[in-house]
Amino acid sequence: MTIIDVIIPAYNEQGSIGKVIKDIPAELVREVIVVDNNSTDQTYQNALNAGATVLQEEKQGYGYACLKGIDLLKSKDIKPDIIVFLDGDFSDYPHEMPEVVNPIIESNIDLVIGSRALGLREKGSMTPQQLFGNWLATRLMRLFYGVKFTDLGPFRAVKFKKLLDMNMQDKTYGWTIEMQIKAAKNYLKTTEVPVSYRKRIGFSKVSGTVNGAILAGIKIIYTIFKYL
Repeated sequence: MTIIDVIIPAYNEQGSIGKVIKDIPAELVREVIVVDNNSTDQTYQNALNAGATVLQEEKQGYGYACLKGIDLLKSKDIKPDIIVFLDGDFSDYPHEMPEVVNPIIESNIDLVIGSRALGLREKGSMTPQQLFGNWLATRLMRLFYGVKFTDLGPFRAVKFKKLLDMNMQDKTYGWTIEMQIKAAKNYLKTTEVPVSYRKRIGFSKVSGTVNGAILAGIKIIYTIFKYL
């Protein structure tokens, strides 16, 4: 039996985190780990009430939160075969998880990206800066690393052993693209599947602010050139 665990970084997602957890196919997943990234609201308690394992990571950053969840899984006697990452704002459709993990289970793919560009996207669910950033980043990856991605989407699945081999380092905005670049550099088998995307619950701390969008863009571009 394939063991699948889920890691959800969450910062001030009290209105959405319970919905995300409850929409995850329970028969598919062993454990849902929510990493509360220094929230000031009821994210921790709401995630706990919804049945998740909840960790706290006070260092602010998407990568910090993901690494905290990975450290927990590394400590388990029985490690997972597959890790699924998704956001805690209910913009992803967690019930689509079977489509995201199936290429790994059925075709021995190493990394699967849930592509919002290929799927059904609710109008206004992605900001213009997100759309442009994805367009630019995926084309630069194709140019410099020879990989054809259409998205840096947060909804993704990866073999746990391959993830550990990547030795992920980024602590903030560059986490997703670092994973895709390292997959290319390590000659991993990758693919994309269409996923749906809707307007998030609450306010985006990255794309919803000018400063956040600029910092994210700079970090993504920096990461692309860092691994050349």
